[in-house]
Amino acid sequence: MLEKVYYGNTVEEWLIALAIIVGAMLLNKLVVIIFNKILKPLTAKTKTEFDDIIVEALKRPLTVGIVLFAIWLAINRLHFDHEDMTTVNDSFKVLAGLNITWLFARFATKIIEEREEENKDLKKGRFYIDGKFYPLIKRTIIIVVWILGIVMTLHCIGVRLTTVVGALGIGGIAVALAAQDILKNIFAGLTILTNSAFRLGDVIKFDGNEGTVIDIGMRTTNIRTYDKRLVTIPNYKLTDSAVTNISSEPGRRIVMELGLTYDTPPEKMEEAILILKDMHHRVREVKDKDIVAVFSDFAESSMNLTFIYFINKTADIWETRSKVNFEILRSFGKAGLNFAFPSRTVYVSK
Repeated sequence: MLEKVYYGNTVEEWLIALAIIVGAMLLNKLVVIIFNKILKPLTAKTKTEFDDIIVEALKRPLTVGIVLFAIWLAINRLHFDHEDMTTVNDSFKVLAGLNITWLFARFATKIIEEREEENKDLKKGRFYIDGKFYPLIKRTIIIVVWILGIVMTLHCIGVRLTTVVGALGIGGIAVALAAQDILKNIFAGLTILTNSAFRLGDVIKFDGNEGTVIDIGMRTTNIRTYDKRLVTIPNYKLTDSAVTNISSEPGRRIVMELGLTYDTPPEKMEEAILILKDMHHRVREVKDKDIVAVFSDFAESSMNLTFIYFINKTADIWETRSKVNFEILRSFGKAGLNFAFPSRTVYVSK
């Protein structure tokens, strides 16, 4: 029975190959138990987090690697044509290379996630990175790791990158030209990250669009405008042009022109200026510094007051402006100050 031959191999040889694969699966069960019951509790007791990262990153690629090695060993025990075995061995080299690349990608991801957790406890300074940028960092590093891993894997089976590009011919040139814009946007995204011109959640103004930054991707940055529209901007445009970061201002500057009637006496004009300069006591969202209130102009129909104030960064701009306007209306009304409106006196000569 065991001596019968199927596809060039005896039943005994097929059973041995199957036993190797089944044994690898059982070994994987043991490996998972060792990781979960022994290694994880052991590394959790140490002060450093590096060993925890290694254990967590290694577990799944190791189990996959054991199965791949067992299948490769089982197939190599069997008798097949030389050409078929060459193809099988090259295939397993590719799978092994991808598995090792997966290991490094997991390792890099775990390090970034650990760095992100530590970064939450840091104060803003030289080594501080906004936590909202970590998804972009993670995506960039993973892409780089996989590209390097695939290139090295192809190199191991005798495929040269120059050969691939040469085989592509004109198509390769077209791909390279198309990739220029992609690479330009990727490097621009990294520039945005390192330059810290703006971050996720900031309100920026660019090319007539003003809104909140909701995503900084590998190629584009998305902002949500005040009318809830989504505007997608290529990253290179943001690095090549002027971007106004409204969120970075210490407070929103508001300039107002108030016109009072020409029958307002000087004492009342001075009282109006005092009311405006005291606005930070009347509306708490107004900053107590840099308030300007002056008698600025004799206009055609009014005597003008220029009022400049700043709204606190955390306050709602439109709500605060409304509060200030209502307070001016009430305070000026109580003081007997009358607002002017456009008027003209016509003298008729007989």
